[in-house]
Amino acid sequence: MPVATTAVALRTRAALRIALSHYVACGMSVAFGLFLISGAVHLWLGAIAGASAAVGVIVASPPDQPSPRRGKFLQMLPAPLIGLPLFFVVQLLHSAPIRLGMVLIPATFLAFIAMAWGKRGIPIAIAVMLAMVFSMATPAPVDFRETLERTWHFGLGAGLYVVYATLANLALNARYRVQLIADVLYSVAALMRTEARQFRAIDETSDVRDTPAPLLGQLLRETAALADQIQATRDIVLESPRTPQRQRLAGMLLIVLEMRDHLLASELDLDALVANPEHGAALAEMRYVLETLADEVSALADSMLMFRRAPAVVDRRPQLSAIAMPAEAGIGRAQHGPSTAMLARGLASRIGHINDEVLRLTRLARGEIEPDLAVVRANWQVFVSPTAWSWRPLLTLWKWDAPPLRHAIRASLAIAVGYAIAVAMPWGSHDYWILLTIVVVLRGSLSQTLERRNARVAGTLFGCVLAVGLLSAHPSALMLLLCVTGAQAVAHGFAVRKYLITAVAATVLGLVQAHMLNVGMSPTFALFERIADTLIGAGVAWAFCYVLPSWERTQIPALVLRTLKAQALHARLALGLGQLRSVDTGPELEWRLARREAFDSLSALVQATQRSLSEPRAVRPPIEPLEHLQAHSYQLLAQLSAVKSILLLRRDRITPGDIEGPLARTAERIESAIGAPPLGASALPEERRATALGGAIPLPDPFDNDISPWLLRRLDLATGIAVQLRDDAARILQAEPMPGTQTP
Repeated sequence: MPVATTAVALRTRAALRIALSHYVACGMSVAFGLFLISGAVHLWLGAIAGASAAVGVIVASPPDQPSPRRGKFLQMLPAPLIGLPLFFVVQLLHSAPIRLGMVLIPATFLAFIAMAWGKRGIPIAIAVMLAMVFSMATPAPVDFRETLERTWHFGLGAGLYVVYATLANLALNARYRVQLIADVLYSVAALMRTEARQFRAIDETSDVRDTPAPLLGQLLRETAALADQIQATRDIVLESPRTPQRQRLAGMLLIVLEMRDHLLASELDLDALVANPEHGAALAEMRYVLETLADEVSALADSMLMFRRAPAVVDRRPQLSAIAMPAEAGIGRAQHGPSTAMLARGLASRIGHINDEVLRLTRLARGEIEPDLAVVRANWQVFVSPTAWSWRPLLTLWKWDAPPLRHAIRASLAIAVGYAIAVAMPWGSHDYWILLTIVVVLRGSLSQTLERRNARVAGTLFGCVLAVGLLSAHPSALMLLLCVTGAQAVAHGFAVRKYLITAVAATVLGLVQAHMLNVGMSPTFALFERIADTLIGAGVAWAFCYVLPSWERTQIPALVLRTLKAQALHARLALGLGQLRSVDTGPELEWRLARREAFDSLSALVQATQRSLSEPRAVRPPIEPLEHLQAHSYQLLAQLSAVKSILLLRRDRITPGDIEGPLARTAERIESAIGAPPLGASALPEERRATALGGAIPLPDPFDNDISPWLLRRLDLATGIAVQLRDDAARILQAEPMPGTQTP
């Protein structure tokens, strides 16, 4: 196929994946609700009432994301409940700028306090600020009666949208489940391709546990992103899996989790193989198999999105078995360590496990096998995030070093300065645009603010040109409503995925909405006005990143301790003797919970480290030991995943009596190494770090003999990595001591 044709086909496929994704579906749902509600109010009460109702819809819509059916109404309710009185107060004080400013500043503080609830609170904070900003965008009311009318229309639109969003989420729930699983499959396929890129023999390479390679950094970032994505998918897919279709999707998600573990284990021993040029051909074939499996996973996701039956896949086990492994002259070295030929065969076997999971995944999607209902039911409620609101985040907020509190103060000061500048500008009647820019740009970290700043400025420039061109054509009221609807769909759909696109659409949305609220506004002047306002607002937001900053280094010690604690608990449960006797009851469920926390804690640490790279060099945390700790955490998870696979999939090839003692001792040693805050160097002597179980372990061929010695080797390596983890953490905590922690 010609290269140009292939490129067009790839772009078409990528466009289809976006068009059929859950975030576009959600954006279209929000846009349809806006069109339906504002159009109905327009026909019922007139154009101005319809425009005010549209503002109510826009304010109520930020929390509207694909969500579990249970708790959706309560998720949507806080934004209009808080936004409605603020909209009314701003209308009352429209012609009193000083008193209005005295309301805006404390209201901003209270709005941003909502960020204490994390991802659930951010949309509410944005929605509350939008209520005040869009209230400022309306012309000054002539009397109290007009103020009440506008507030009534605003509340009508917001209230109707809360009901609409609850019903729409219920109607789209089945589709959201499919789309979220497909999105996870795309991410897993991308992770498989990144992993496959490492299967390339080179002359020299560093031990990944000593010097993290660039690809390892990418793997860590992709694994961290996947952990967040999986949890969001769990919340919807694991909710009430009572029908066969829901059970099938829940079973697919659980298989994806097993695939992630096997993919993680495929990292093991790779450094020794890529350093040996003789294994180049075998590694190339394994890489091809892994990339082919990734393509099959992507094809499965495509079929799910496009309402097609999943294509059948071919078992790649024979292809893996046929890979020629070079015989080593020194194969007898197995008495003192595994030969690279043995390691290559083990790697091919681990890729075979990934192949088995892809086969199960496809057969489950095709309805050829049934999901394990016992495991699905065990995961049903335990792994789903709570939907009820709790006062606990608010009660634990009032500490001077709490990032949400500092961010709320920072945002209030930024709004105060931005409002003072806006009032002093010649076009003070349109002061809301500066404040809107501050609201959408200012984030809790410098890296996120810089990203938003650049996207906001570029998006506003392009969006202003589009909006002015549209308004210059003097479109009808219906055309304006359609434009607002389309802009809302794009802005809402891409808010998390690609903010640059959202910035363009939001600019068009804001300008057209303001035009509908302000009859006769000059579109020609709006172009230069909005550009100037955007630059001022972005500059203010950027400057206030350095006011009461919450640098990532202040959060790093707690994240490091959380990671160590999670790794220690995961090791204890993964190596527990209960795993030898039960795979689907209590011990298995506890291990799955510990595995989730291990990935989540590592994900949080990776993301914090990545954000810190945008901060001033003087306040950055110690990056090198953080990278080492992340690499070692990744490697420890990989070793334990390999142990788990042996215990579950090859238990008929192990001797329980030979491994029960080492399993217990290894769990004890790992917990001893990383289960308590590391205040200094490792307690284990240097000579014990390489072989914590003591002595060389004879390693027979793992495909023809008892594989207990290979499991003992994994335990040995896991213990050594845990010791390295402790040393990494000690270096970090010595540089960033915890409150009340003494450094040696």
